[in-house]
Amino acid sequence: MFFFLMLLCLALSACSPQEAGGSAAPDKREVSVATVAAQAKGFAVGSMMNANTVYVFFDTQCPHCGHLWEASQALHGKVKFVWIPVGMINAISSAQAAALLTAVNPGALMSEHEASLLAGKGGISGSSSVPADIEKAIKSNTQLLNSFGAEAVPFVVAKNLKTGQTVSRDGAMSTPVLAEFLGLDLP
Repeated sequence: MFFFLMLLCLALSACSPQEAGGSAAPDKREVSVATVAAQAKGFAVGSMMNANTVYVFFDTQCPHCGHLWEASQALHGKVKFVWIPVGMINAISSAQAAALLTAVNPGALMSEHEASLLAGKGGISGSSSVPADIEKAIKSNTQLLNSFGAEAVPFVVAKNLKTGQTVSRDGAMSTPVLAEFLGLDLP
C-alpha cells in the first residue's frame, strides 16, 4: 500500500506535456545552468544580489507549479529564483505568462495568481493580445525546456550549493525537500 501511495504522489507532483497534448523532445541535450541563464526569459524573486540562482520552468495553469511557488517563499532570503514561464497546458497559459513577464512587480502578481489558481479560480486574467516579443520568448522558453527532455513542470535547474553539481528535477517539492535539493540549510 505504501509503495502505491508513493507512486501516486510522484505521479501527482507535476504537469506533463503529454497531459496537455504535447510531447517532450526526443533528442535530449544536457541540462546546463549557463544555457538556461543565457537563453531563458523569466522574472526574478528572492535574494536579488545572490550569485546562487535557481531556475524554475513553470506553466501558469499547473497547480504543482503553484505548490512549488509556495514552498520556495521560505528560501527567498537564501537564493535568487528565476521563474521561467512556458506555454504547454492551454491557451490561457501564454496570456497569463505574458502578464507576469510584463508586470511592474511580477513577484506580487505571481503570488496573486498562484493563490487564485490553487483556490480553483483559474488565476489572473491575461490579455488576448500578447506582444510579439513576449510570445516569442514564451515559445523559446518552452522549446528550451523541451530540449532538455523534461517531461513535466515545474522543472527546476540549479547548482547544488554543497556539491557544486548542476541538479535538475521536475515536480513540486516541500520547502525542506527543495532546500535539500538545492544544498541549503534550513534554520
